[in-house]
Amino acid sequence: MTFLSTVKAIAISAALAVSVALPAAHADEQYFPLQSYRVGPYAAGGTGFFGGFIDYLNLINIRDGGVNGVKLTWDECETQYEVERGVECYERQKSHAGAAAWNPLSVGIAYAMIDRITADKVPLITVNHGRTDSTDGRVFPYVFPLLLNPYSETSGIVNYIAAKEGGIDKLKGKKIVVLYHGSPYGKETIPIYELLAQKYGFTVQQIEV
Repeated sequence: MTFLSTVKAIAISAALAVSVALPAAHADEQYFPLQSYRVGPYAAGGTGFFGGFIDYLNLINIRDGGVNGVKLTWDECETQYEVERGVECYERQKSHAGAAAWNPLSVGIAYAMIDRITADKVPLITVNHGRTDSTDGRVFPYVFPLLLNPYSETSGIVNYIAAKEGGIDKLKGKKIVVLYHGSPYGKETIPIYELLAQKYGFTVQQIEV
């Protein structure tokens, strides 16, 4: 999926989630809180993503006059990709009524927000990250995971390796080395690799970084 397609998917999901969001502050505008990171260790990725997201919102406003006449508004709160700052931004920005959805683009911040957004009944969007079990909307009704989660990513990696080797049966007797992030969310894939190793007959060595 291209970057623009991802941005479009997020924007569409946010629009669909508005039905469970708070009432808009003004009937002629829809607010997007942006927990961005333009400085810090992940500034390169954050600057590109959030800059592109703002460009897309501007495009909709200028080209289409908004969505059905409703202008899109936003503000940014710098998180530096830090959980504490992300939570502070949430508490600060939620005072602006009618947020369409939250999308911190950070696993740690998303984890820290789940209880808060559930209590406040506002949507949280996670793209290619977040808690795997949040896929079950019966348990997490306000979390909207898009594309992949840690389990499906793991399955995709193993299937890709299998395809390169000539089929899933060719994994038997092979060894796969996995580097994983030494954090709670980084460790989510450990049992899945172990399960797939047992199922397909390969050995797995998992190294924390």
